Amino acid sequence: MDRTAQLVARPAERTSVYDPGTSAGSLHLRAVAVLERNWTGTSTVPSRRLYPHQWSWDSAFIAIGLRHVSPRRAQTELETLLDAQWGDGRIPHIVFNPSVPLDAYFPGPDFWRSSTAGRAAGAPRTVQTSGIVQPPVHALAAWLVHCADPGLSRARGFLTRVYPRLAAWHRYLLHRRDAGGGGLVSVVHPWEQGMDNAPSWDAPLARIAPAPARSFRRADLDHGAAEDRPTDLDYGRYVRLAADYRDRGYRDGPGEGYGEGAREGDRGGPGGEGATGGGDFAVEDPAFNALLIASEHALARIAHELGATGTARQVRAGRLTAALVDRLWDPAQGLFLCRDVRGGGLIRERGVSGLVPLLLPGLPREIATALVETLRGPHFGLGGATRLVPSYDLLGEAFDPHRYWRGPAWFNTGWLLERGLRTHGERAHADALRAAVLDIAGTSEFAEYVDPYTGEACGATGFSWTAALTLDLLHDTAGLYGTALYDTDDQDDQDDTDAACTTPEAPGTTPHSREGTGDDGPASSARVRRDVRRRR
Repeated sequence: MDRTAQLVARPAERTSVYDPGTSAGSLHLRAVAVLERNWTGTSTVPSRRLYPHQWSWDSAFIAIGLRHVSPRRAQTELETLLDAQWGDGRIPHIVFNPSVPLDAYFPGPDFWRSSTAGRAAGAPRTVQTSGIVQPPVHALAAWLVHCADPGLSRARGFLTRVYPRLAAWHRYLLHRRDAGGGGLVSVVHPWEQGMDNAPSWDAPLARIAPAPARSFRRADLDHGAAEDRPTDLDYGRYVRLAADYRDRGYRDGPGEGYGEGAREGDRGGPGGEGATGGGDFAVEDPAFNALLIASEHALARIAHELGATGTARQVRAGRLTAALVDRLWDPAQGLFLCRDVRGGGLIRERGVSGLVPLLLPGLPREIATALVETLRGPHFGLGGATRLVPSYDLLGEAFDPHRYWRGPAWFNTGWLLERGLRTHGERAHADALRAAVLDIAGTSEFAEYVDPYTGEACGATGFSWTAALTLDLLHDTAGLYGTALYDTDDQDDQDDTDAACTTPEAPGTTPHSREGTGDDGPASSARVRRDVRRRR
C-alpha cells in the first residue's frame, strides 16, 4: 500500500466523517496529498521551496490536522520538534534540515549559530536551530493529538514524554519573557509572534536601525512576488534584531555584553558593534498570550490524564486571562491591542491578533460579544465585505490585501476564530466561517494566504497548515469543547478520559452556562472581572 493510501485508511472501529464520493471527500484526499508531499520522514515542511525546514507553530497546526489521518505521525511531528528544545526550555522557531543547502533559506543555520551562540542557553549540539520562538500552540496540539487515539497515545507513552517538555516551555515563557512585569509574555522579534510584518510592529520597529542591505541576501524573493512580501526595510530591521539577540548569546532581557557562545569576531556582522541591542524590542501580543492560555488549559487536561489534578494550571490560565484583559483590552476599539513595553502604551492598530482571544472560555461575556461585533463590523467585514478574516483593519492606512500580514487572510487565524466563535456559542457564524475556509482552501490549492475579498491565492500553494486545518474542519465540527479542553472535572477512572476526548457538549450547553464548576474548572467571567479590578 502506498503512503497516501496508508494515511487515508482509517481503523474499522472509528467512524469516518467524509465520503470519498463527495466534494468533501475529494477535499480530504487533496489535503492529505499536500501533507504527504511535504513530509520529510520525521516532520512536515510548510512549503517545499519557500520554507524547506521545520517551523514551530506550523508543526503544531499540522499535527492538529494530521491526527485525523495518522495519529502516530502527528505524535512524531511534535516529538521531532521537541527533540530540538533548548536547555532553558525554549522551543526554537526553526529546526534546520542539514540536507537542505544553506542558500535555500535565509536566515539559515550559519546565521543563527545556535550550537555556539546559544551554548549558555542550552542549545542542542546535535541539531541546528534558530534562537527565537513562535506562539505556544504545542500543548493544545498535543492534547488534541492524544484525543485522536488515546489508546495509541498511552501505549507509546506520548503524553508522559511530552508533558515535562511542554511544562518547561511554558516555564521559560512565564519566567523569562515577562518584560513588562504585568504577567504577560513579551515577544522580542516580530517573527516570534508569527505575523511578521503586521502594522502593529511598525512603531516599535522604527527604533531599530536596519542591517545594511549588503550584509544579507533574501531567499524568499526567489519564490514569491516582492509586492506580497515584507519590504527590504522591514527585513533589514528583522535581521538587525535577530543578530543582536544572537550576539548577546540569546540572553533574555535588556543589557550590555555578549553571551558565552558569541565570538569576538561575530561583532562585525549585521548585529555588530554599535547595534541597538535586542532589548529594544519587546511587545506584549494578544494572540501569543491567548495561545499560551489555551495551552495552559491543555496542560491541565494532560496533567489530569497523567494522574494529577491540573488545578494549578487552571488557576494560572485564569490569572493570565485577567492580565490579558487588564493590559491589552481596549473597549473603545472592541478588541485587544499590542502593548509596546519599551516605548510605553498600547499600539493603536487593529489586527487579527486582537481577535484571537475569542478562543478563550473565561472571557467576560461583554468582551466576547464585543469581539464578535468587531469581527463582523466594518474593520474586518466577516459575513459582509470579506470572505475570510483579514489580518489587518480594512480601513487602516497600511491595509494591503496582498502583502503578507498587512491585510491578507490566513487559514490558521481563520481556524482559531472559527474555534473561538464555536466556544462562545456563535454556532451560525462559526458554521459560515468554516464553510468559507473549506471552500477557499480548495479553490486556492491550499494557499499560504489569500486576498480576503476575493479568495485569490497569495504566497505559496500546497501549504501544509492550510491543508492540515482543512482536515481538522472537515472532521471535527464540535470545536474545542468536543475534546473537553476546558473541562477538567475529576473522573474516577482512566476510561472516562476517553469520553472526555470525544464527547461533544450536550445540546444547548455553552461555555457561560458552565461557570462556577469548581476549582478544576475554567476561570469564570466573574472571577476574571474580580481579578482585573484587584490588579488595577
